This record gives sequence, C-alpha cells and structure tokens, in this order.
Amino acid sequence: MKAVLDACVLFPTVLREILQGAAEAGLYQPVFSERILREWVLATAKLGPVAPVIAEGEAAALRAAFPRAVIRERTDIEARLVLPDPNDLHVLATAIAAGADAIITFNAQDFPGHVLAAECITRRDPDGFLWELQSRDPEAMARVIEVVRTKAEAISGQPQALKSLLKRARLFRLGKALGGLDQNP
Repeated sequence: MKAVLDACVLFPTVLREILQGAAEAGLYQPVFSERILREWVLATAKLGPVAPVIAEGEAAALRAAFPRAVIRERTDIEARLVLPDPNDLHVLATAIAAGADAIITFNAQDFPGHVLAAECITRRDPDGFLWELQSRDPEAMARVIEVVRTKAEAISGQPQALKSLLKRARLFRLGKALGGLDQNP
C-alpha cells in the first residue's frame, strides 16, 4: 500500500517516527513531496527558532531513508482538482501522481470522501491506519513502537508509559491495542 503522509502527521515526533518505522519494516510505502516536507518544517517554528533547523535535518533523513517516496509537485494535476481548502490541492495531486492508495491526515474535512473516491484514494486517520498495520503484523509493529518508546525515554531521561506516549500522539486505538505491551508505569 502506498500512502501520502500529510504534513500534519509529520509534525508530532512520536507519530512521525512510528509511521517511519512502519514503512522501514515494509508495512507500507510512504509518499510525500518537497512541499509537504516544507510545510512540516515551517510548522515547527512555533516551537522556537531551533525547531525548524532540527526538522530540516529530520526531513533530510526522511528523504535519504525513502528516496523513491519523494514525488515532484504536479501543478498540472492540481489545476483540475477542487477541495474545500485550496492549500491542500498539492497533497491530493501528490497522491494521484504517485498512484497512492491513501492520504494519511488528521484533516478529514479538507479531503472529502467523494472527491478522493473519484481518484481511487481514501483518507485515513493515522490512528486507524496504524491500528490496521498493527492488526496485520503485530510483531513488526510492536518492534517499531518499542524502538520509538526507547528513543523517547533516552531523550526525556524518564520511563515512558506506552499508553500515555501513544495518547499524546493521538493514537488512542493503537494504544488500546498495544496496552498489554506496556511495562512502564
């Protein structure tokens, strides 16, 4: 399955790292454009002046890890599309150009089902998408989640309860499904 990662799912670090880990495990093929990556980097500015510099480094690492995932912008496709928010046309155009099956986003209202269905694309919320991947390959997802949790613990210097870590990333269903793996308080 090919899935476009909208900028809004790249900004939360834990969510991005889980999505990246699932792709590295071969559970799906990520797709993004330079514009999507730029939107993510710019969104981090609200965290302070250093955050965009860090995000640019993370975006470079994402490009390097998935060089075939970067799809060039297609203004010719954008020109024929209509969405409630014209600023999201490039995301749908990226999905069409890549032959993606889905767009992973929190922005349901910006990607109406009937518009996406006409292009044979679905909108998936990240929680449902990752829950589905976990249902298909629980061992691989458990490894991915544990790597992300270990990294979060190393950064924070404190134990990270899995359920609360996933809750902060708005991954409620995934957290519930993986609740039995939580060994930290």
